[in-house]
Amino acid sequence: MTNTILITGATSGFGKAIATKFAAAGWNCIVTGRRQERLQQLADGLTATHGVSILPLVFDVRDRQRVFNQLTQLPAEWQQIDVLVNNAGLAAGRDSFYDAAIDDFDEMIDTNVKGLLYVSKAVLPFMTARRKGHIINIGSVAGKEVYMNGSVYCGSKFAVDAISKGQRMDLLPYKIKVTAIHPGAAETEFSLVRFKGDDAKARQVYDGYEPLLAEDIANTVYYCATLPPHVCINDLVITCTAQANSYYTHKE
Repeated sequence: MTNTILITGATSGFGKAIATKFAAAGWNCIVTGRRQERLQQLADGLTATHGVSILPLVFDVRDRQRVFNQLTQLPAEWQQIDVLVNNAGLAAGRDSFYDAAIDDFDEMIDTNVKGLLYVSKAVLPFMTARRKGHIINIGSVAGKEVYMNGSVYCGSKFAVDAISKGQRMDLLPYKIKVTAIHPGAAETEFSLVRFKGDDAKARQVYDGYEPLLAEDIANTVYYCATLPPHVCINDLVITCTAQANSYYTHKE
């Protein structure tokens, strides 16, 4: 039987790379995102290239009603989800707490924390019914150590870390694995989104060192998801060689 993975935030960055990695390995993929055209292009491309089935679902993980409407009513052939990757997330702004916008706070908390909760709750009944499954939550090194001018983003990723630990304990009776993967600096659309489309600022983040790529995280997710049933990677921090932690990176 072909395995099925559900990936949120699949229109770019980690999510797109994860979908590509798993499709290449013969997995059927449910991919979600807000940008319908990009999502459809991804689905069509993966089907054409790898011959797998792809189900694109267009919604914002912040929209609780739409999340539950879409995911709790999946067609029967898509309900046996083996792996859920809660990837959808973002940083908005890089300002001191005093100067930061409340709207940015809401966007980060609603996406990074509440969105993860909504999707997990919607998908879990399919896993608990089978007593089988794997939730992989994409956190951040910012969820391990706080850095200046990132307090709310860091707080949202600390929440991902804590929720992952709680899920792992609560879901043990159902034989469901929970893995939290915490990437460091990775050259994706992350900084472009954080700086609200300012390409110059976004590119400066990665000057002077070789950051992670989306494919590095996709390879890590695939490794964690394909271990034997009795093995679970609980918690994994991954950075490029030039990065020591959330706030120190050596630049040439």
